[in-house]
Amino acid sequence: MAAPRPGRAVRGSSTGRPLMAALDLFGRRWNLRIVWELQDGPVGFRALQQRCDNMSSSVLRQRLTELLDAALVEQHPDTTYALTDLGHAAHRALRPLARWSADWADTLSTTDSEDAH
Repeated sequence: MAAPRPGRAVRGSSTGRPLMAALDLFGRRWNLRIVWELQDGPVGFRALQQRCDNMSSSVLRQRLTELLDAALVEQHPDTTYALTDLGHAAHRALRPLARWSADWADTLSTTDSEDAH
């Protein structure tokens, strides 16, 4: 399956709107995780596989191909993978969601503690 691109129909939308293409790309299992794991710099295939809970190598190859095609990830001559400028921008866009998820976890933890009493 080709990587989603703005201007083309994607899963769940025939409009080609950029947001719909982005939601399709990031809605594919592991793509967000790969972007997150590459935030600190280049990583080799096996190390990335380990960081992603040892996902199968065939799935990792497929997801990396999608992210390479989407211009979010690049492969260096030493065969490591890294975020492109566009990939770093996607990671920065995820930071508010990461903060929100921590607040959400804290809220649920507090609620669960109150329910236990």
